[in-house]
Amino acid sequence: MNRKELINYIKENYNAEPECLWIKYPNYIVFRHNNNSKWFAAIMDVLESKLSDNGSRNMVDVINLKVMPNLTGSLRLKKGVYPAYHMNKEHWISISLSSEFDDNELKSLISESYNLTQ
Repeated sequence: MNRKELINYIKENYNAEPECLWIKYPNYIVFRHNNNSKWFAAIMDVLESKLSDNGSRNMVDVINLKVMPNLTGSLRLKKGVYPAYHMNKEHWISISLSSEFDDNELKSLISESYNLTQ
């Protein structure tokens, strides 16, 4: 799922509008609950080298999602899943949108993140 498809999916299924909180980073957006303003997803473009030690200077889109701490380790074993960029790495993961991560699993993880942040 690419960035645009993902944004539309979240808007339609979670009644949440993307918010750009940082003028310096116009491609960083967050999605919040309407009732408590807690984030349940953040979409950003980051240097691939910030996610892994491969030294790549390519920019990649990622989504940060909250997950149960007992799942972070097994999820990070999957291709395209990393310790969360700029979030608590025990509770959050980053998923590269340029990877071939399964769309249904991504949707399930978005739902879990939404529920965990209520």
